[in-house]
Amino acid sequence: MRSLALASCIGILTFVSANAQETPKFTFDIGAGFTNSVGSTATQLSNGWNLGAGVGYNFSPYLGAKLDLAYSSMDISGSTLLNIGVPGGDVHIFSATVDPVVHLTPKHHVDLYLTGGGGLFHVYQEFTQPVVAVTNVYNPFFGLYPVAFGANEILSSYSVNKPGFDVGGGVAFGFRGHGKFFAEAKWDHAFMTNSHIDYLPVSFGFRW
Repeated sequence: MRSLALASCIGILTFVSANAQETPKFTFDIGAGFTNSVGSTATQLSNGWNLGAGVGYNFSPYLGAKLDLAYSSMDISGSTLLNIGVPGGDVHIFSATVDPVVHLTPKHHVDLYLTGGGGLFHVYQEFTQPVVAVTNVYNPFFGLYPVAFGANEILSSYSVNKPGFDVGGGVAFGFRGHGKFFAEAKWDHAFMTNSHIDYLPVSFGFRW
């Protein structure tokens, strides 16, 4: 009987230890991808690109929370620029959100998960026009001489901080405890003064 009890205790401790090793308490990720404008925003902005990073804590194999930092850049659409009467423009959005994460299959090599939360969105918009800039370049043989190159001149700019939220999900591939590659898509919604901005960042990266 004592041998059976001892074996049971060792088995339980081994199981708990294995689970602890398979699910690290802290998680980090970094990724990049493309960003699609959606809804009414798609009539104003073209598609662009994104960068992101996050740090989080796993309360259990099934539930965690992350601080996500993301940056998306999108051009203003040609039809909108034509209506406004400027040759160029773009919108850059930096977001910092706190996102709970629910893992649907945490103990498999393919981890399906859902995520979403809220936070602060910093929106920077600018109108530009192409110009020819001239700078001096030094060459040991020729000395200083002017060189012309194309650049963008900022005609006007505007920035604002607004609240917003995101919701989405993803899939991660890899071995528990050794990091995973992931693909993730989230709908981001930023509340503006008289409107809103909706966009869909799709990112690919690595999570530790």
